[in-house]
Amino acid sequence: MANVAVVGAQWGDEGKGKIVDWLSERADVVVRFQGGHNAGHTLVIGNTTYKLSLLPSGVVRPGKLAVIGNGVVVDPWALLAEIETLRGQGVAVGPDNLRVAENVPLILPLHPELDRARETARGDNKIGTTGRGIGPAYEDKVGRRAIRLCDLADPKGLDARLDALLAHHNPLRRGLNLPAVTAADVKAKLMEVAPRILPYAETAWQRLDELRRAGKRILFEGAQAIMLDVDHGTYPYVTSSNAVAAMAAVGSGVGVGAVGYVLGIVKAYTTRVGAGPFPTEQANATGERLGERGREFGTVTGRKRRCGWFDAVMVRQAIKIGGVNGIALTKLDVLDGFEEIRICTGYRLGGKTLHHLPAAASAQGAVEPVYETLEGWKETTRGARSWIDLPAQAIKYIRRVEELIEAPVALLSTSPEREHTIMVKDPFAD
Repeated sequence: MANVAVVGAQWGDEGKGKIVDWLSERADVVVRFQGGHNAGHTLVIGNTTYKLSLLPSGVVRPGKLAVIGNGVVVDPWALLAEIETLRGQGVAVGPDNLRVAENVPLILPLHPELDRARETARGDNKIGTTGRGIGPAYEDKVGRRAIRLCDLADPKGLDARLDALLAHHNPLRRGLNLPAVTAADVKAKLMEVAPRILPYAETAWQRLDELRRAGKRILFEGAQAIMLDVDHGTYPYVTSSNAVAAMAAVGSGVGVGAVGYVLGIVKAYTTRVGAGPFPTEQANATGERLGERGREFGTVTGRKRRCGWFDAVMVRQAIKIGGVNGIALTKLDVLDGFEEIRICTGYRLGGKTLHHLPAAASAQGAVEPVYETLEGWKETTRGARSWIDLPAQAIKYIRRVEELIEAPVALLSTSPEREHTIMVKDPFAD
C-alpha cells in the first residue's frame, strides 16, 4: 500500500481539508508538513463544522495519529487555542494522538507584529499575507536564529538564542517605528507556555520511520498550494515555504521514497485570496455567482476570495512541477445551472500564444486567457455518489479537464459533506 501526499494544485482553498479527512479513514497517521496557522481547512461532518489551521485534518477521526512535522512553523498559543476549540466540539486531542516535531520553528508574538507592519509599509504593493507571522518565522529559520520547540526545554540555552534573535529583530522594529522587545519579556512568555506545549514534542522523524517500517499507512497533508510555492508559484505573491509534494519528505523527516502517490486537489473553477496575478478572474456577475454558490470566504481570514473560470494551463503546470499522479476535483456542484462553462486552454502575451505561466511577475500580470466554451448542465450534481448520478455534460466537462491537465481524476467531490465523494481510484492502493 502506498503512502499518499495531498497538495493543492491551484492557489489554495481547493477543499484539501475534506479530502484529507476522507482519505484519513484509510490512513493510520496524518502528517502536516509545511505552512503555519495561515492555512485554513474546513470539515463538515454531519451537522458539525470543524475549522482547522495547524492541526492535521485527520485529528477529528478517533484512533488516528496526527503529526505536525518540522517543515511547519508553529505558533504555540494558536495551536493550544485550536486544541481547546476542538475539545469544546467533543474531539479528543492530547499528546496520545497529536505529536509535534521537536525541531519545529516557533512563531513568537514579535513575528505577526513585524508581518503586519511590513504589509502596512508596502501600501498599494501589499503581498496579501494573513499577518500571522509565517513569513518572518521562516526568515528566522533560514537565518539560523529561530527559536525551536526543543529550545523551550533548555531555559539556560534559550538566553543565547533570544539574544541572537533580537539582535536581528530590534533594528528592524526601529526602522518600522515599533518598540524594542526585551529578551526577558519574550522568555517569560515562552516559559509560561512551555509546560503546556512540550508534552506534545517528539522526535518525529524517528517515530514516522518506525511507523513506516511497521507497515502503517501515512497521509502527508500540505497547506496552501503549488502555485503559492515560494520557488514555483506566482512570485512574489506566494507563501513563504515550499508547497510542492517533494516538501512532504523534507518537512516530515522521511526519505523521499516514503512518499508514494501524490494527489493534487483541484477546484472545478479557480479562486485566489489576496493580491497577485489571476488570468481567468471574473470581476463581474459570473465571479459573484461562483463566489456566492461556493461560499468563497477564507477559513482563516474571512476574506472574500476572487473567483474565475478553470485555468487548465496553470493546473497542468502545477501537476508537472508537483509530481501529481491524479487529482481530486472538488466543488463540481458550484457549476450546476451555468448555461456555458469556460476553460482556459492557453495564454496570449505580446502576440504569442503560451502554454505555461511565465515566471516574471510583469508577464504573469499581462497574459490574457484563451478560452474554450463548453455546454453547461441544468441538473444538480450536489450529493452525487457515483458516475451514474452525474449529468452527461458534467461528465464531459470532467473528461475535458483530464485531457487538458494531463492527469486523471482519482476522486470527485460533489459537496462539503464527507460522504459525497466519488472514488475512481484509491490513492492508497498504488
